[in-house]
This record gives sequence, structure tokens and C-alpha cells, in this order.
Amino acid sequence: MTQATGWTAIIPFKPAGTRKTRLANHLSPVQRDDLSEKLFWHVAQTLAATPGLTRIVLLSSARMPGWDGLWLADEGRGLNDELRHARQSLGAEKLLVIHADLPFVTPEDTNSLIAQAEAGCAIAPDRHGVGTNALALRDATGFTFAFGENSFKRHIDAAKNRALIVERPGFSLDIDTQADLDLATSQGLLA
Repeated sequence: MTQATGWTAIIPFKPAGTRKTRLANHLSPVQRDDLSEKLFWHVAQTLAATPGLTRIVLLSSARMPGWDGLWLADEGRGLNDELRHARQSLGAEKLLVIHADLPFVTPEDTNSLIAQAEAGCAIAPDRHGVGTNALALRDATGFTFAFGENSFKRHIDAAKNRALIVERPGFSLDIDTQADLDLATSQGLLA
């Protein structure tokens, strides 16, 4: 693929049956898949309304039904290796990685993250300040992705402490636990 001049957004998305496993005690597999897909489409629509994004890429082991955008197959190497491979195959310098489970995220949030990343790197932490819900890199070449446990601190370290932190309500809540789901439901966003 050719080098992109604008921003490329990547949405990693797990296959059906493997999504939101931490909610297994509260939701059936079908309910978890339905919830995940609802959240995915919200994030995808948010990205489509974000100025400056020239490509939106689904990174998943299978193409999402109804997805007519660019799709890269997740070959099971783990998220960080998959993102490194995607960066290389897409030729993307300006790269936004955003999780697919952000019920509050808006185009203003993603636009703000991209604007802040023009200085180099911008990281949107979760509401606990532990995880990374979105990451924008003006030059993704050579950046070491560190999603997983304590990813927020690990991404700050990978950016050599030169990352701008973007704390916005739309990035703060991701749906991983029953408490997250209860909070989103109480706000009427998942009704």
C-alpha cells in the first residue's frame, strides 16, 4: 500500500465469541457480541465524522458484516505486533489507534487527540489512568506499541516522556467491567 498523507485510524476488533470476556458473568456471549458491535459502530461513525482522517482501518481476524472500509486481517500475533505490522503495511506515518469500546467518544474528542499529536504523540488514558484508550502519533515510525496491562505508563515511556496527555470524557470510559457497563447505562448511552 502507498504512503498516506493524512491521518490513518486503526480500530482493533476481536472476533465474535471472544469479545468482552470480563463481562461473562453478567452477559451471554450473544449479548457481549451485540454490545461490542454497537460500540464498534459508534466509534467507526465518530471516526468518519473526524476531520483530517483519510483512512479508517478495521484490524480484525474477520471482516465485520456491513464494514465497507479498509480491512486488515489480524493474524493472531498479539495486538502490539499486529499494530506494528499494520503500520508497516499501510505505510502510515500519522496514526491513530483507538479502541472499539468507547460509548462516550465524539468527533471533537478524536479531533482534539489528533491536533495534540501534531506535536509528536498524544495519549488518551482510561478513567483510572492505567490503560490507553486511544493513541495518536504524528510519526509512528519506530514507535513501540505497548497495549496491555499498564499500557498508559508504558506508552508514556515509549514516547520518551514527550507525550501529551489528552483527558476527555469521551476517552475516559471503556467498557470492560460491570461497573463500566453500569456507568454507561446510567448515562443512557447503551439503552
